[in-house]
Amino acid sequence: MTGKSPGAPAPTNITLHSASRVLEVEFNDGQAFKLSFEFLRVYSPSAEVRGHGHGQETLQVGKQDVTITALQPVGYYAVQPIFSDGHTSGIYSWEYLYEIGVNQSRLWAQYLSELEAAGASRVANAPENAAFTASGGASCGHH
Repeated sequence: MTGKSPGAPAPTNITLHSASRVLEVEFNDGQAFKLSFEFLRVYSPSAEVRGHGHGQETLQVGKQDVTITALQPVGYYAVQPIFSDGHTSGIYSWEYLYEIGVNQSRLWAQYLSELEAAGASRVANAPENAAFTASGGASCGHH
């Protein structure tokens, strides 16, 4: 397990709740997080969402009803969700899941604020999202 600091939190249980669209992650330090599928999709660590540097992030719109159709393990350090909108490139390390879990309230408020400022919506196919989805995909060649 290279790159992992000793004593770093690791999940003891991961449960995919399809009906409520929540991924529940319990860590060995006692922390537990319920992360909505929408939140996980919006904060995907992929280059398609995060870009290749600060300021290159792509605002995710219309993800309110997204689901996770499968959750694949990646070694002993991460999971890779398969989202219903076709997004498959995000690899969520234990460290990243823990970080976004701890900061979930702040990150969600930040996302809602960014959506509002951009005049976009969480609702799929909302007319105001047309300007954000017209490009047809990622501009950096990632899928």
